[in-house]
Amino acid sequence: MRNIQQKLSIARGERPAELLFKNARLVNVLSGEIHPANIAVEDGRVIGIGDYKARQVIDLRGAYLAPSLIDGHFHVESSMLTAPEFARAVVPHGTGAVVIDPHEYANVLGLDGIRYVLESSKNLALDFFIMLPSCVPATHLETSGARLTADDLKLMIADERVAGVAELMNYPGVFLGAKSELAKIDAGKGKAIDGHAPGLRGKNLNAYALAGVRSDHESTELDEAREKLRLGLHILLREGSTERNLATLIPLINSHNAANCSFATDDKLAGDLVNEGHIDHCVRKATKLGLPPITALQIATINAARHYRLHNLGAIAPRYWADFVVFDDLKNFVVRQTYKKGVLVAEHGKFLGKSPARVAQPRSTMNLRYQPADLAVKAVARKKIKVIEIVPNQIVTREIVLTPKVEKGQIVPDVSRDILKLVVVERHRATGNVGVGFVRGFKLKAGAMGSTVAHDAHNVVVAGTNDADILRAIQELERMQGGQVAVADGKVTAELGLPIAGLVSDRPLKEVMKMIAALNAAARSLGCDLDAPFMTLSFVSLSPIPELKLTDQGLIDATKLCKTSLF
Repeated sequence: MRNIQQKLSIARGERPAELLFKNARLVNVLSGEIHPANIAVEDGRVIGIGDYKARQVIDLRGAYLAPSLIDGHFHVESSMLTAPEFARAVVPHGTGAVVIDPHEYANVLGLDGIRYVLESSKNLALDFFIMLPSCVPATHLETSGARLTADDLKLMIADERVAGVAELMNYPGVFLGAKSELAKIDAGKGKAIDGHAPGLRGKNLNAYALAGVRSDHESTELDEAREKLRLGLHILLREGSTERNLATLIPLINSHNAANCSFATDDKLAGDLVNEGHIDHCVRKATKLGLPPITALQIATINAARHYRLHNLGAIAPRYWADFVVFDDLKNFVVRQTYKKGVLVAEHGKFLGKSPARVAQPRSTMNLRYQPADLAVKAVARKKIKVIEIVPNQIVTREIVLTPKVEKGQIVPDVSRDILKLVVVERHRATGNVGVGFVRGFKLKAGAMGSTVAHDAHNVVVAGTNDADILRAIQELERMQGGQVAVADGKVTAELGLPIAGLVSDRPLKEVMKMIAALNAAARSLGCDLDAPFMTLSFVSLSPIPELKLTDQGLIDATKLCKTSLF
């Protein structure tokens, strides 16, 4: 801490502070109470609480003052915004820090992707803390643009902005004691180790926790989360654009265990961040579901800071950074103002922070090799097919078995039964890998929708009603050097270019929101009624999430983590 003698003198009341927040109702997440307070600030830090003199006084006139909010687990790429534009979206909602896993950048660009995030997130009105991606690729069942080992993680683990090792997605590898996975956990010792264990229960979960994993954000059932909590895992209560688990998990929380929970959004689109909110939305929803407001704010602040060892964040007390939110209604939490190190950075929904210099974009990442004939699926007499079934508002899918529609010896989409063709084309190494399967749940009546955002390897993924429109979507994504697109009758009806790793736009927040809205409208016009159609599409190739998925290597049994036949 710089100028410590001067700060101590101010704390003792011997000289005036730089700034005084007066007449606040302080939400004290440390003592678990709300009390009247004046807060003195110097050089961006809280110096003391009490009666102080100051060169500038901000009279809050009885408004509530709480620490800025913290997201415990987020993939910034899922917003499709650069770090500065993401800050523009969430700072007005009171977010002061995010713990991010640049897993998507790393799968496309390797260590260069992590370095890009570290560089592009400097000097913003929002603190970014990095969890080093542990599973690049997520599994051996997909082709990604890079491969990271424990030795790679060791190169960056000492960085002060690195909070630990990100979600161990190869959870069978962890509980079975694979040397590669245990080495990654060992590389992060002394820092946080995040988990990823959807549906994992019983003795294998015991082994997973024993290996050193300390958190989980994948619980979709109450009993599952309770079992993980009982074994000492920090539970991240997830509420994103498609992963909406908060309502299910809130009954888990009581006054004795709340300290072991934090909020996380995991994946959330730009428009949802602006219109619905970020962690402030989690606080509002949790409160409406019966959680005491001060408990919700503790979960949104100090709990995440302590779990991830974010020093001097998450509370309002001497030594902590002066990262505050001001609001008027405890039961309907709406942020009026956001302060970063004592500086007003957002007010009444308007971002007031400075925009830093632009960082150079990473290299191109679109290297495709495919032919129209790769899309064809030859029928096998009297054989049924396995179909991926979408589960609304979840990233898990179901495996269903159906009789296919056959024309001229080929299996074709059956719009009347909502069975669409699904195609994944490898885009990093020009391998020529093309996976073809079928999916139900998008309800397209015509056309196709495609994306280069396709967790976790981020190859090209397209769902469509006919091969011509599927092919047109692939061609347009290649032309844009990455993005998302809707196609009907061979014509592009909406698109969003994502030239940064095929994941992120280089356009301002408002433009990105407008183009995402146009894409969603185009999907609806084709018949899709999902809340987040393109984000749902992005998860149908996520091989570590049960039950059935499609990657460039073919159809994947995501429960057993092995390839499986379409028939």
